[in-house]
Amino acid sequence: MPLTSEPLRKLGFLTIGLFDEADPRQGHESTLQIIELGERLGFDSAWVRHRHLQYGISSPVAVLAAASQRTSRIELGTAVIPLGWENPLRLAEDLATVDILSGGRLNPGVSVGPPMHYERVKDALYPDTADAEDFGFERVRRLLDLVRGEPATDFSGTEGFEPFSDRVQPHSPGLGRRLWYGGGSLRSAQWAGEHGMNFLTSSVVKAEGSEEPQGFAEIQLSHIRTFRAHHPDGDRARVSQGLVVIPTDSATPEQRAKYEAYARERTPRTATPQGPARLMFAPDLVGTSAEIAERLYAHAAFREIDEVAFALPFTFEHEDYVQILTDIATRLGPALGWRAAV
Repeated sequence: MPLTSEPLRKLGFLTIGLFDEADPRQGHESTLQIIELGERLGFDSAWVRHRHLQYGISSPVAVLAAASQRTSRIELGTAVIPLGWENPLRLAEDLATVDILSGGRLNPGVSVGPPMHYERVKDALYPDTADAEDFGFERVRRLLDLVRGEPATDFSGTEGFEPFSDRVQPHSPGLGRRLWYGGGSLRSAQWAGEHGMNFLTSSVVKAEGSEEPQGFAEIQLSHIRTFRAHHPDGDRARVSQGLVVIPTDSATPEQRAKYEAYARERTPRTATPQGPARLMFAPDLVGTSAEIAERLYAHAAFREIDEVAFALPFTFEHEDYVQILTDIATRLGPALGWRAAV
């Protein structure tokens, strides 16, 4: 197996938290149990996706508030909260509250852009301001300022018997350094770097920046380097990679067949850029931990980072996630030079 000069420093995982409409509690409970398992296995972080008007986690901050009370060490992240659905001031209050409750373990990841299917939901979401809403980077800047303690109003003091603050309360001093931007373009990478955020790069990127055809890894590498070139911390700026990784070391034959079929069905979309946005998808990595480690060491972008949040497939069963996470923690992680947290 090839060797890497830099061992993997932080190992995390990402789940979408699917549930059955007829029994949503069971799905949310499964997500919480998976996060608890991640802590027992020594993972450094657990991340949840965000889905609106679907059968996945619609309120990741609430789910992570629950997770914070059932764990004591593992970091808890969102990958990512689409800010088009959020009021930055209210979100800043929620994030700070959960960070306080967790003992400073929250890692909020956010992104910008109009809400998905905006024309169909805008009347419910913004009935009076739909055409005036700004879904660009200014929305992130507002959140950053509020989380970092900048004034939200020009008034502070006592009114009657009640004291008022001019900034979001509670204020969590370290949270501003743990904000992540989930980006898949050169522009988002540059903006995140310039504003001192951390950078989440996933299994989806935009094909851009070169007239010559590029593979996924080369495009992702250009985003990482662009981010760090514009970040005050330079090469020390934090980047986390989120590929779909499915080790099969302890899988049953039935599980291996399911995993391989899942990846095979998704493979055609990885060949060329997809749609008007020219999205490039990374292939899912399925195989033994030794095989996956070899493929990761050959991945140009993976060689540039020392943090990962491997994405769990969307549609598997609870016992599948247990097997996958156990193999990642006990076999793949060590093969990448990672040591379990204690």
